[in-house]
Amino acid sequence: MAKAVQTPSGAWRIQLKINGQKLSKTLDKKRDVEQWALEQQAQGKRLKGGWRTFKDAAEKYMDEVSAKKGGEKWERIRIAYFIEHFGKIPLGELDSPDIARWRDTRLKSVSGSTVVRESALLKHILSTARDEWRWMEHNPFRGVKMPSEADPRDARWKWHQIKKVLRHAQQGGPKMQEVGDAFHIALRTAMRLQEVLAAPQGFDKARRVVTLSRTKTGKAVVPVGRIAAKLLDRKPFTVNANEASTLFARMTKQVLIDGLTFHDSRATALTHMAKKVPVEILAKVSRHRDISMLVRTYYRPTMEEVAQKL
Repeated sequence: MAKAVQTPSGAWRIQLKINGQKLSKTLDKKRDVEQWALEQQAQGKRLKGGWRTFKDAAEKYMDEVSAKKGGEKWERIRIAYFIEHFGKIPLGELDSPDIARWRDTRLKSVSGSTVVRESALLKHILSTARDEWRWMEHNPFRGVKMPSEADPRDARWKWHQIKKVLRHAQQGGPKMQEVGDAFHIALRTAMRLQEVLAAPQGFDKARRVVTLSRTKTGKAVVPVGRIAAKLLDRKPFTVNANEASTLFARMTKQVLIDGLTFHDSRATALTHMAKKVPVEILAKVSRHRDISMLVRTYYRPTMEEVAQKL
């Protein structure tokens, strides 16, 4: 730190150069002018990235990071919300109280689980700006507590409900039939909707595996069973994910099934597979890197089913 110099009048003067800007201060007491200098240096360190705003970091992140992910569309929507809230704040000034205010605002309209998921993305944007781009020095999330996540969904499709949906789908038009076929494949493979729709193009009949170029976790090779292999030996789907999701919701409403979604087919499939294979093999099918999450969220036989195995 620069040294304080006493002036002819008896006051103390100190001169600094921070981020290319010259600063000076004169005060009556030496300790006061030295304290001021420390504060200015700390502030200058925080503003090392200049006056780049959160919006600058968010847009750079979308272009360089989100664009390489399978969930790019989801991230861009969430980042747009972040920009609305934090956009004009300089990165050097963004701190824990700002994060806490965002958390409290979001909790008024979404669940704690949603806030936790969104905060993970927000945290990664800021950590990338800090650690890779050197646009900031501090961690705005430090000291901020996130809400507890809600219990995972425990909804599973029962066979009589599955049969009702599949029967109804075959009575509809070509696209409704495709949605029914996609649902059946999902129940046999535990693949997500977008993955199922891309699966026929990546299906290797001889090896009985599906190669997916883009998934939630990147490229993947999914092993499939005998029945799933027969279902996948077909022409490519013509229906897209948004259209299929809308048609499936309409179909469940028509057959009077409430509280179940297409995505619940994944938990249903993994629960049935868990009766046949150990959890470490199940993880290969589900592509979970964290087996504890698989056990906690998807591997969910009833206690009666567990008792029968003991």
